[in-house]
Amino acid sequence: MTSSDNTPSVTKRRRNALLAGVFGLALAGVVAGQLTPALTTPALAQITTSQPAGAFSFADIVEKVSPSVVSVKVKKDAEDVTAMGDDEMGENVPPQIREFLKRFGLGEGRGPMGPRGQRPHRGERPVVGQGSGFIISADGYVVTNNHVVDGADEVDVTTTDGKEYQAKVIGTDPRTDVALLKIEGAKDLPWVKLADSAPRVGDWVIAVGNPFGLGGTVTAGIVSARGRDIGSGPYDDFIQIDAPINRGNSGGPTFSLNGEVIGMNTAIVSPSGGNVGIAFAIPSETVRTVVDQLRSSGSVARGYIGVQIQPVTDDLASGLGLKAAEGALVAQVQPNTPGAKAGLKAGDVIVKMNDEAIKDARDLTRKVGMQKPGTKVELSVIRDTKPIAVSVVLDQLPKDVTARAETPDQQDDSAGSAKDLPRLGLQLAPAGSVDGAGKEGVVVTGVVPGGAGEQRGIKTGDVILKVGDKVVTSPKDVRDGLAAAKAGDRKAVLLQVKSKEGVRFVAITLDDKAKG
Repeated sequence: MTSSDNTPSVTKRRRNALLAGVFGLALAGVVAGQLTPALTTPALAQITTSQPAGAFSFADIVEKVSPSVVSVKVKKDAEDVTAMGDDEMGENVPPQIREFLKRFGLGEGRGPMGPRGQRPHRGERPVVGQGSGFIISADGYVVTNNHVVDGADEVDVTTTDGKEYQAKVIGTDPRTDVALLKIEGAKDLPWVKLADSAPRVGDWVIAVGNPFGLGGTVTAGIVSARGRDIGSGPYDDFIQIDAPINRGNSGGPTFSLNGEVIGMNTAIVSPSGGNVGIAFAIPSETVRTVVDQLRSSGSVARGYIGVQIQPVTDDLASGLGLKAAEGALVAQVQPNTPGAKAGLKAGDVIVKMNDEAIKDARDLTRKVGMQKPGTKVELSVIRDTKPIAVSVVLDQLPKDVTARAETPDQQDDSAGSAKDLPRLGLQLAPAGSVDGAGKEGVVVTGVVPGGAGEQRGIKTGDVILKVGDKVVTSPKDVRDGLAAAKAGDRKAVLLQVKSKEGVRFVAITLDDKAKG
């Protein structure tokens, strides 16, 4: 029967099952354990068309690039599994997405593959995971994701013609999820080139990989967006594509129509790990930068200026006298760092690096992090509404250190009590009068609910270091700073605030009438 009203109930159930699901984020990831054959449905009758064969086809490109794409198989002890385990989301998932998935039984403790209790115990058997990769040189260098080979005891690479090789992990970079392998004793292997130019949104792309361990599989789509930040790390700058990507495609390449690699597939948005048309690829320029360092030294050293930065909001832009909320605001300059030696100051706004515009704080982080230590960069800076040029020789990024401050409990007089000044809703005391608060600035000892300070995230224990460009040591200094800004016809004034999380600027609009 062909009428939709008479569709067999089994087919209806399948259709309903395919439509069910919850929207979440998961790694395109590796396929863990042995592959279980999926249910298949009978093919429909062949559809014919009058369009001439080859009128539009990716076949020539696929034939050219497919030999360079490999299947990556890894073995590791069951207890060490992270990206390959039942928690298929892996470590690259933002906390808010994990919490969302937990509510639907797809978060930690239970993954799409079943309850965590079904995982093998240590020593029972090795876990075999599969991902994808691609060869970038005739002597056998292979690029894949870090999460594919992380912690692997053994790595094997299989080419499209069925040849299997042992591979060595040359180096990995968890921050960008890039890994470099070397096929032992290889020569004259087919390889592909990383693209020199970025694709445009709307360009056709072709993804080749090893989904669910099936071997060389080709899908096509377009570039949906660029510059995606999915919260997996400080250097997120993903290309979003709609070419169907599934588990096992991790580490595989996405090609342009001229056969160059424009990105490496690494993550998907999905209810259960299957494709829903949103996938993310690491741009070729990021892959190239990381791979060059891994190939030469086995590790990645990143550039470092030594400044704490924050985004420029509309309020901050107003307080700084800027025309637009763009660039990265320097909240604090660490002593004896490249930034301090170059003369950068708190309150500077970095708007360009080497004549490339800085969109926001994350953009500056990415650009600096992709530079090698010792590189000299030219910064365009706005200081006190005037443009200046600053040359900085980058140092090597050290291990992160988080500063923590004690929370004082002493209270003193409030700020903002002068007539016609914005009421901050803050109780303040000199830092030197509060144990553990240090000697600089004015400590917030109390916050009025609903006040301007609370609305801007100021908390008890925070220390106000400056109001505008004036260092403050008492509540009176804070009031005087507000008065000076108002007398200068400023729409907003900046408070430099130190908290447990670091130093930042907070903009207070001078017509604030908040409770306080």
